[in-house]
Amino acid sequence: MPPREKSTRQSVSLPGRVARRVQALADAGRTSASRVIVDLIESGLEAKERERTHYLELLEQLRVTKDPAEQRRLTEELARLTFGE
Repeated sequence: MPPREKSTRQSVSLPGRVARRVQALADAGRTSASRVIVDLIESGLEAKERERTHYLELLEQLRVTKDPAEQRRLTEELARLTFGE
């Protein structure tokens, strides 16, 4: 079994609506609210990393493509990722 990573205590204030949703997930999964929060944060961090990787892949595609239509499409997609819709 791999050694456990040292935990760091953090104090986080959650809006009431979010806290109720976290507690409902904890109750449904028969786990603690802390475990649910950790899982949600880890999922969010992984999603951010996937988003970053996708963005960099699009930049690379834009760099190498010579097709003007493809350049426009990639530029528009990058703009959506950067500025939202």
